[in-house]
Amino acid sequence: MEISPETREFIRLHRTDDVRDLALHAGNTDGIDLPFALDQIDGWQRARIKLPEWADCNDIIYPPHLSMEQCSSQTTARYKADLAARLIDASTDTVADATALVDLTGGFGVDFSYMARSFDRAVYVERQAHLCDLAKHNTTALGLHHTEIVNADSAEYLHTQLSPTAPVTMIFIDPARRDAHGGRTVAIADCTPDVIALEPLLLARARYVMIKLSPMLDWRKAVHDLGGAGVVREVHIVSTGNECKELLIVLSGHRQTDTIRMHCVNDGEIIDYVIDASGEIVESSEITAPAEITSPAEIAASQTVWRYLYEPNASIMKAGCFALIERRYGIRQISQNSHLFVSTGPDPIPDFPGRTFAVDAVTGMGKRELRAALNGITHANIAVRNFPMTVAALRKKLKLKDGGETYLFATTDAERRHILLVTRKTEQKVARRIV
Repeated sequence: MEISPETREFIRLHRTDDVRDLALHAGNTDGIDLPFALDQIDGWQRARIKLPEWADCNDIIYPPHLSMEQCSSQTTARYKADLAARLIDASTDTVADATALVDLTGGFGVDFSYMARSFDRAVYVERQAHLCDLAKHNTTALGLHHTEIVNADSAEYLHTQLSPTAPVTMIFIDPARRDAHGGRTVAIADCTPDVIALEPLLLARARYVMIKLSPMLDWRKAVHDLGGAGVVREVHIVSTGNECKELLIVLSGHRQTDTIRMHCVNDGEIIDYVIDASGEIVESSEITAPAEITSPAEIAASQTVWRYLYEPNASIMKAGCFALIERRYGIRQISQNSHLFVSTGPDPIPDFPGRTFAVDAVTGMGKRELRAALNGITHANIAVRNFPMTVAALRKKLKLKDGGETYLFATTDAERRHILLVTRKTEQKVARRIV
């Protein structure tokens, strides 16, 4: 892509400036493609946070705002690259043969650029010509010389360019989640292309198919819609900064079991487990921890000795594997719908996949109880779980300002009593991989 020297210099001089202010007060822009320059400055500023490795490469060209907003972050792209590499290693028929990746929905090419490094050959397919031009430029800038950029419709390419007699190692597909009017879609069948309609072809053309879906999607329904345990090999719920970013589903037409491997990921925290065809968790006895609290009555009776409170990370919350967390860590939920856990031992559970808090007090919602428990507290971070008040309403009732080192959790216990836990955050190590 041709960029004038004047435009390059303008971008270099102003890439840390406020883009909106620059657009209004750019001054003399003779010989400068100002709209393009502003896109590059805005894109680089976003990449510094979202894609620091790309931001360090001076030759990268960035797309307009929407594509930058929708593209993967460096963290999630790296995760997919590691997943692709693991699947290659696990594949028995690709050890001696060249491995190949086909990304049918190339987009800005972030996921493609990271995954491509694990394959001997990588093909980027994208129907928008301007994104293909960007991909050609950027893959060269990143030193990905074993890649091929194809401007084509993904379904047509799948039908005509990939052979069922020589399937590629992996197809990656990230269907667009916007309709013809720009509105957001969530259901798989409403995305473009329709992965469910294409699934037989995808499975015939690749050993593995990795599908990236909206984090808003119900993973259970997605698994069901895609054929269940007979086809779905793995499910990955990927979060960064405790916010769900994407749902990855790996398909394979060469299944050897009728189980599905689940992965709950939040930065360095990874919890793995297996579910059967009915969705039930399959847990081996050697990793089952004894429960400290075993019944609602015992939970209610033990309130005075709750020492630590545990809040699972966003991926575990979405997966809903709360019984698994109880068994593995020897802790119990305060109640079935609270999704908050407690322990009574003298020390916090090590490596818990989420946040851990030391409990200073557990109180009912009576005025005298609250006054005693909150004595001296003027600021607090408030959360509600299975509780009949909003955070704003509870804050108003308690007359507390936001912030500080106190964390209040309002919930309903196993005896259906409304309670408030007064806590402090503890230092927590990054969770190891639990398999």
